Amino acid sequence: MKNNGLNWTFDTVADSYEKLRPGYVDELYQTIFEYKTINNLSRVVEIGIGGGQATLPILKTGCNLLAVDYGENFCKICREKYKEFPNFSAISGKFEDVDFNGEYDLIYSASAFHWIDEEIGYKKVYDMLKNGGVFARFANHPYRDKDKPALSEKIDQIYAEYYYKYHNKEPKSPAEYTEQQAHDRALIAEKYGFTDIQYKLFYRTRTFTAKEYIMLLGTYSDHIVIEETIRTEFFSKIEEVINKHGGEITIYDTIDLQLASK
Repeated sequence: MKNNGLNWTFDTVADSYEKLRPGYVDELYQTIFEYKTINNLSRVVEIGIGGGQATLPILKTGCNLLAVDYGENFCKICREKYKEFPNFSAISGKFEDVDFNGEYDLIYSASAFHWIDEEIGYKKVYDMLKNGGVFARFANHPYRDKDKPALSEKIDQIYAEYYYKYHNKEPKSPAEYTEQQAHDRALIAEKYGFTDIQYKLFYRTRTFTAKEYIMLLGTYSDHIVIEETIRTEFFSKIEEVINKHGGEITIYDTIDLQLASK
C-alpha cells in the first residue's frame, strides 16, 4: 500500500496519541518471542514508534532497540518515556530515507507499516535483516460496538453527513477485520523472499465514555485533516448520540500479527 500523505498528521497530536492509542496484548509479544529469541545480544529496529505503545515489552528483553519515526514530537516523547533504558534510541525521519548500519535480528512495525510503499518497505526490511532475522508486522483494527446497533446506525448517519461529505467519498459502514485479510497480508512477505510465514489474530474490547471516544477519534489522521469548524461539530454530534445511548461505547479490537524470516 502506498503512503497517502496523511502520516504527518499524527505528530500534530503526539501527546493525545501517546495517551489514548492502545498498546498490544501480552500474548502477541509471547508469540513473537516464541518465533524468535530476543535478548541483550539482539539488535532491533522499530518502524513508526508513535507514542511507544509497542516498545516496552521489546525493550525489556535487553535488546539494543533503535526506533525510527517520521514525527520529531513522537521521538522526543519516547526518548523521555524510555530514558531509563540505555539500550534505547530514537531517530526522526522516514524509514525509507534513513541509513541503517549493520544487520538486525528483529525489525517490527506496529500499526505503521501501511504508510510505507510495499515494495520499498519489504525490500529494505529484508536487506537490513541478518540471515535468520525476523520481520514482525502487527496492527490494531477497531470495530464499533456490536451490542448497540441503534448507536452504530446513528454514528453511520453522522459520518455520512460530515466525514464522507468532507472527504467526498461514498458512505460505507465499517466492517470487522477478517482472518482472510490477515492471511492475505501475511503472504505479502513471500513476494520479497521471506520464508516461514505465520500469522495470528488476537481480540480484546475497550470501553470509552462519549468524551473519551471523541478524544480518540481526534488521533486519527483522516479525522485530524477535517476543517476545524466541521470537525468540532462532527465530534459534538457523535458525543451527543453516545450520551443518548447510555454514555459509553465499546470498541471490539482485532489485532493481527504477521511473522516472516529471512
